[in-house]
Amino acid sequence: MNAPLIVDPQAAPVIGVDDHLPPLPAHRLTPRALRERFAQGRDWQPPIAGDGATWARAPAPAAVLVPLVAHDDGLRVLLTRRTDHLRAHAGQISFPGGRQEGGDRDAVAAALREAREEIGLDPRHVDVIGTLPRYTTVTAFHVTPVVALVEPGVALAVDANEVAEVFEVPLAFLMTPAHHRRHAIEIGGQRRQFLSMPWSPPPADPGRGHAPPYFIWGATAAMLRNLYHFLAV
Repeated sequence: MNAPLIVDPQAAPVIGVDDHLPPLPAHRLTPRALRERFAQGRDWQPPIAGDGATWARAPAPAAVLVPLVAHDDGLRVLLTRRTDHLRAHAGQISFPGGRQEGGDRDAVAAALREAREEIGLDPRHVDVIGTLPRYTTVTAFHVTPVVALVEPGVALAVDANEVAEVFEVPLAFLMTPAHHRRHAIEIGGQRRQFLSMPWSPPPADPGRGHAPPYFIWGATAAMLRNLYHFLAV
Protein backbone atom coordinates (compact mmCIF):
# COMPACT_ATOMS: atom_id res chain seq x y z
CA MET A 1 0.00 0.00 0.00
CA ASN A 2 1.38 3.39 -0.99
CA ALA A 3 1.66 6.19 1.54
CA PRO A 4 -1.03 8.87 1.03
CA LEU A 5 0.01 11.77 -1.17
CA ILE A 6 0.17 15.31 0.21
CA VAL A 7 -2.10 17.43 -1.97
CA ASP A 8 -1.64 20.83 -0.30
CA PRO A 9 1.80 20.91 1.34
CA GLN A 10 1.66 24.60 2.20
CA ALA A 11 -1.31 23.89 4.47
CA ALA A 12 0.70 21.40 6.53
CA PRO A 13 1.65 22.82 9.95
CA VAL A 14 5.26 23.81 10.55
CA ILE A 15 6.54 21.87 13.56
CA GLY A 16 10.08 23.24 13.63
CA VAL A 17 12.90 25.16 11.97
CA ASP A 18 16.39 23.69 11.87
CA ASP A 19 18.28 26.80 12.94
CA HIS A 20 20.21 24.68 15.46
CA LEU A 21 22.35 23.45 12.55
CA PRO A 22 25.10 25.77 11.26
CA PRO A 23 25.09 27.16 7.73
CA LEU A 24 27.81 25.86 5.45
CA PRO A 25 30.64 28.39 5.23
CA ALA A 26 31.36 30.02 1.89
CA HIS A 27 34.66 28.17 1.41
CA ARG A 28 32.77 24.85 1.26
CA LEU A 29 30.46 26.11 -1.48
CA THR A 30 32.99 26.79 -4.22
CA PRO A 31 33.41 24.64 -7.35
CA ARG A 32 36.83 23.54 -6.14
CA ALA A 33 35.56 22.54 -2.69
CA LEU A 34 32.68 20.56 -4.18
CA ARG A 35 34.99 18.74 -6.58
CA GLU A 36 37.29 17.81 -3.70
CA ARG A 37 34.40 16.55 -1.56
CA PHE A 38 33.02 14.30 -4.29
CA ALA A 39 36.54 13.06 -5.08
CA GLN A 40 36.82 11.77 -1.53
CA GLY A 41 34.45 8.92 -2.34
CA ARG A 42 30.94 7.85 -1.54
CA ASP A 43 31.36 6.08 1.81
CA TRP A 44 28.51 8.11 3.23
CA GLN A 45 24.88 7.43 4.07
CA PRO A 46 22.25 10.16 3.71
CA PRO A 47 20.19 11.04 6.78
CA ILE A 48 17.04 11.16 4.62
CA ALA A 49 16.86 7.97 2.58
CA GLY A 50 13.31 8.47 1.34
CA ASP A 51 9.65 8.41 2.19
CA GLY A 52 9.54 4.76 3.20
CA ALA A 53 6.45 2.88 2.10
CA THR A 54 5.20 -0.45 0.82
CA TRP A 55 4.67 0.09 -2.88
CA ALA A 56 2.21 -1.53 -5.24
CA ARG A 57 5.11 -2.02 -7.68
CA ALA A 58 8.84 -2.38 -7.37
CA PRO A 59 10.52 1.06 -7.32
CA ALA A 60 11.83 2.09 -10.74
CA PRO A 61 15.23 3.74 -11.30
CA ALA A 62 15.22 7.48 -11.95
CA ALA A 63 17.67 10.36 -11.87
CA VAL A 64 17.65 14.10 -11.43
CA LEU A 65 20.26 16.67 -12.36
CA VAL A 66 21.29 19.03 -9.56
CA PRO A 67 22.67 21.87 -11.72
CA LEU A 68 24.93 24.30 -9.88
CA VAL A 69 25.38 27.39 -12.03
CA ALA A 70 28.82 28.92 -11.45
CA HIS A 71 28.26 32.68 -11.24
CA ASP A 72 31.00 35.09 -10.21
CA ASP A 73 29.20 35.82 -6.93
CA GLY A 74 28.70 32.16 -6.04
CA LEU A 75 26.94 28.98 -7.06
CA ARG A 76 23.21 28.94 -7.68
CA VAL A 77 20.93 25.90 -7.95
CA LEU A 78 18.87 25.76 -11.12
CA LEU A 79 15.33 24.55 -10.45
CA THR A 80 12.13 24.20 -12.44
CA ARG A 81 8.47 24.79 -11.69
CA ARG A 82 6.30 22.13 -13.26
CA THR A 83 3.28 23.10 -15.33
CA ASP A 84 -0.08 23.05 -13.57
CA HIS A 85 -1.75 20.58 -15.95
CA LEU A 86 0.58 17.62 -15.40
CA ARG A 87 -0.94 14.46 -13.92
CA ALA A 88 1.94 14.06 -11.48
CA HIS A 89 3.75 16.78 -9.49
CA ALA A 90 1.78 19.59 -11.13
CA GLY A 91 3.07 23.01 -10.16
CA GLN A 92 5.81 21.62 -7.95
CA ILE A 93 9.40 22.81 -7.74
CA SER A 94 11.80 20.13 -8.92
CA PHE A 95 15.15 19.34 -10.47
CA PRO A 96 15.22 18.38 -14.16
CA GLY A 97 14.94 14.62 -14.27
CA GLY A 98 12.79 11.54 -14.58
CA ARG A 99 12.68 7.80 -15.08
CA GLN A 100 15.81 6.02 -16.27
CA GLU A 101 15.02 4.47 -19.63
CA GLY A 102 16.41 1.46 -21.46
CA GLY A 103 18.69 3.54 -23.65
CA ASP A 104 20.34 5.25 -20.67
CA ARG A 105 23.59 3.56 -19.74
CA ASP A 106 23.38 4.87 -16.16
CA ALA A 107 21.84 7.50 -13.89
CA VAL A 108 24.18 10.22 -15.20
CA ALA A 109 23.05 9.62 -18.76
CA ALA A 110 19.41 9.66 -17.68
CA ALA A 111 19.80 12.95 -15.80
CA LEU A 112 21.57 14.62 -18.73
CA ARG A 113 18.97 13.37 -21.20
CA GLU A 114 16.06 14.55 -19.07
CA ALA A 115 17.66 17.97 -18.55
CA ARG A 116 18.10 18.34 -22.29
CA GLU A 117 14.51 17.28 -22.98
CA GLU A 118 12.91 19.41 -20.26
CA ILE A 119 14.91 22.64 -20.37
CA GLY A 120 17.20 22.33 -23.39
CA LEU A 121 20.38 22.15 -21.31
CA ASP A 122 23.15 21.03 -23.66
CA PRO A 123 25.39 18.40 -21.99
CA ARG A 124 28.43 20.17 -23.46
CA HIS A 125 27.89 22.91 -20.86
CA VAL A 126 27.49 20.47 -17.97
CA ASP A 127 30.38 19.16 -15.88
CA VAL A 128 29.22 16.24 -13.72
CA ILE A 129 31.21 16.16 -10.47
CA GLY A 130 29.49 13.28 -8.69
CA THR A 131 26.34 11.60 -7.47
CA LEU A 132 24.61 11.30 -4.13
CA PRO A 133 23.09 8.07 -2.77
CA ARG A 134 19.69 7.39 -4.22
CA TYR A 135 16.53 8.77 -2.64
CA THR A 136 13.36 6.67 -2.61
CA THR A 137 10.14 8.57 -3.30
CA VAL A 138 6.63 7.89 -2.08
CA THR A 139 5.68 7.37 -5.75
CA ALA A 140 8.01 4.36 -5.98
CA PHE A 141 11.14 5.67 -7.65
CA HIS A 142 14.78 5.17 -6.67
CA VAL A 143 16.16 8.59 -7.61
CA THR A 144 19.88 9.23 -8.05
CA PRO A 145 20.82 12.92 -7.67
CA VAL A 146 23.54 13.79 -10.22
CA VAL A 147 25.42 16.91 -9.13
CA ALA A 148 26.98 19.04 -11.86
CA LEU A 149 28.52 22.44 -12.51
CA VAL A 150 26.92 24.46 -15.30
CA GLU A 151 28.30 27.42 -17.19
CA PRO A 152 26.40 30.67 -16.51
CA GLY A 153 24.44 32.30 -19.30
CA VAL A 154 23.78 29.07 -21.19
CA ALA A 155 20.79 29.34 -23.54
CA LEU A 156 17.87 27.11 -22.53
CA ALA A 157 14.89 25.85 -24.52
CA VAL A 158 12.12 24.97 -22.07
CA ASP A 159 9.56 22.29 -22.92
CA ALA A 160 6.45 24.35 -22.16
CA ASN A 161 4.34 21.20 -21.87
CA GLU A 162 6.29 20.10 -18.77
CA VAL A 163 8.04 23.17 -17.38
CA ALA A 164 6.35 26.47 -16.56
CA GLU A 165 9.46 28.26 -15.33
CA VAL A 166 13.19 27.91 -14.72
CA PHE A 167 14.84 29.89 -11.93
CA GLU A 168 17.96 29.91 -9.76
CA VAL A 169 18.38 29.95 -5.98
CA PRO A 170 21.68 30.80 -4.26
CA LEU A 171 23.28 27.60 -3.00
CA ALA A 172 24.26 29.42 0.20
CA PHE A 173 20.57 30.03 0.99
CA LEU A 174 19.69 26.37 0.55
CA MET A 175 22.72 25.24 2.58
CA THR A 176 21.54 27.27 5.58
CA PRO A 177 19.32 25.03 7.77
CA ALA A 178 17.73 28.07 9.41
CA HIS A 179 15.78 28.23 6.12
CA HIS A 180 14.67 24.58 6.43
CA ARG A 181 11.21 24.10 7.90
CA ARG A 182 9.82 20.77 9.13
CA HIS A 183 6.15 19.97 8.49
CA ALA A 184 3.86 17.19 9.73
CA ILE A 185 0.34 16.27 8.72
CA GLU A 186 -2.10 13.37 9.21
CA ILE A 187 -3.50 11.95 5.96
CA GLY A 188 -5.62 8.84 5.75
CA GLY A 189 -4.63 7.80 9.24
CA GLN A 190 -0.92 8.10 8.47
CA ARG A 191 1.50 10.75 9.68
CA ARG A 192 3.55 12.32 6.90
CA GLN A 193 6.53 14.60 7.48
CA PHE A 194 8.55 16.65 5.03
CA LEU A 195 10.91 19.60 4.69
CA SER A 196 10.33 22.89 2.92
CA MET A 197 12.69 25.71 1.92
CA PRO A 198 10.56 28.66 0.74
CA TRP A 199 12.59 31.17 -1.24
CA SER A 200 11.71 34.66 -2.38
CA PRO A 201 13.89 36.22 -5.09
CA PRO A 202 15.14 39.77 -4.63
CA PRO A 203 12.47 42.40 -5.47
CA ALA A 204 14.56 43.54 -8.41
CA ASP A 205 13.96 40.24 -10.23
CA PRO A 206 11.77 41.09 -13.25
CA GLY A 207 8.29 39.72 -13.53
CA ARG A 208 7.87 38.54 -9.95
CA GLY A 209 6.49 41.64 -8.23
CA HIS A 210 4.85 40.60 -4.97
CA ALA A 211 4.37 36.97 -5.99
CA PRO A 212 4.51 34.37 -3.21
CA PRO A 213 7.79 32.54 -2.48
CA TYR A 214 8.82 29.49 -4.43
CA PHE A 215 7.77 26.61 -2.18
CA ILE A 216 10.60 24.07 -2.43
CA TRP A 217 9.50 20.95 -0.59
CA GLY A 218 9.26 17.16 -0.53
CA ALA A 219 11.81 15.08 -2.42
CA THR A 220 13.56 18.16 -3.85
CA ALA A 221 14.03 19.67 -0.39
CA ALA A 222 15.10 16.30 1.04
CA MET A 223 17.79 15.83 -1.59
CA LEU A 224 19.04 19.37 -0.98
CA ARG A 225 19.18 18.62 2.74
CA ASN A 226 21.19 15.48 2.00
CA LEU A 227 23.56 17.61 -0.07
CA TYR A 228 23.97 19.88 2.95
CA HIS A 229 24.97 16.94 5.19
CA PHE A 230 27.27 15.53 2.49
CA LEU A 231 29.15 18.80 2.15
CA ALA A 232 29.26 19.32 5.92
CA VAL A 233 31.26 16.14 6.53
